[in-house]
Amino acid sequence: MRVSEFDYELPPELIAQHPARERAASRLLHLDARGKLEDLQFTDLPALVGPGDAVVLNDTRVIKARLAGKKRTGGRIEVFVERALGPRQALALIRASHPPAAGGELIVGNNVVVKILEREADLYRVEFSEDIEETLERFGAVPLPPYIRHAPGREDAERYQTVYAAAPGAVAAPTAGLHFDQALLKKLAAKGAHIARLTLHVGAGTFQPVRSVEVEDHRMHAERYAIPQATLDALAGRRVLAVGTTSLRALETAALTGARTGESELFVYPGFQFQAVDRLLTNFHLPKSTLLMLACAFGGRENILKAYRHAIARRYRFFSYGDAMLIERG
Repeated sequence: MRVSEFDYELPPELIAQHPARERAASRLLHLDARGKLEDLQFTDLPALVGPGDAVVLNDTRVIKARLAGKKRTGGRIEVFVERALGPRQALALIRASHPPAAGGELIVGNNVVVKILEREADLYRVEFSEDIEETLERFGAVPLPPYIRHAPGREDAERYQTVYAAAPGAVAAPTAGLHFDQALLKKLAAKGAHIARLTLHVGAGTFQPVRSVEVEDHRMHAERYAIPQATLDALAGRRVLAVGTTSLRALETAALTGARTGESELFVYPGFQFQAVDRLLTNFHLPKSTLLMLACAFGGRENILKAYRHAIARRYRFFSYGDAMLIERG
């Protein structure tokens, strides 16, 4: 299967640069299992959820992962913390004019020293001279995706975070959840839906393009997940709606491995046999991305690409701050 089979042309002006005025003010495109499309508003979602359904949220919280800094020699760099390994050690992406060498030192924030310990594939193991969590909170910036062109501001600090975010550790938002406000969650509960939670910390790999020609040659970055036993118990016998590709990947990883916690490297593309999820709520994804491949696996490639053409023709807003899509398994 070729990566080029998951390409489409998107007018640049449809890439949402800012969130909707209110969280639940987005549009919702409903794709049923037969391929029928329906244009809705996100506030219509409770009408599509039945009593007894399970709605699974990813409660990861985005950290201020981007740190601007410099080399000892003065050159500008950026340290993008992918995950903390302890109070002062982390795995990080480092953007610099020349790759830093082991033993080298970088300066971020107010003279916080970041020492390069070793390289691990695309990432570096680094050691901070001060507490990482405090350093990120004081000097870090919200890690907006590269297709959002403005510098992160106050709006992003609030809106690039779900209202139910609880467990710090993600470097990208689980964007399907950005559409929910507390009022809509209460409406779902009033319908008799069971709201369940899990955690998958979205990693820097979500921003990385697929560089292989063949889909099967791509390898996913590992992402940490944890599913409470209460969540798994609550899903038994229910129709499961996964809010976001991250919730889906955590649930399907657990179904495949039997492990409630660990690291997921699950790559979902057409041909994947779903065991845990019946419906998927997600945003519109980049061309040739693993997230688009996952959506195609779930709803059928032709159905999804048809839905994307429909969304473009009707001027839906795309990507992280864009509109949403409810996909029934095809």
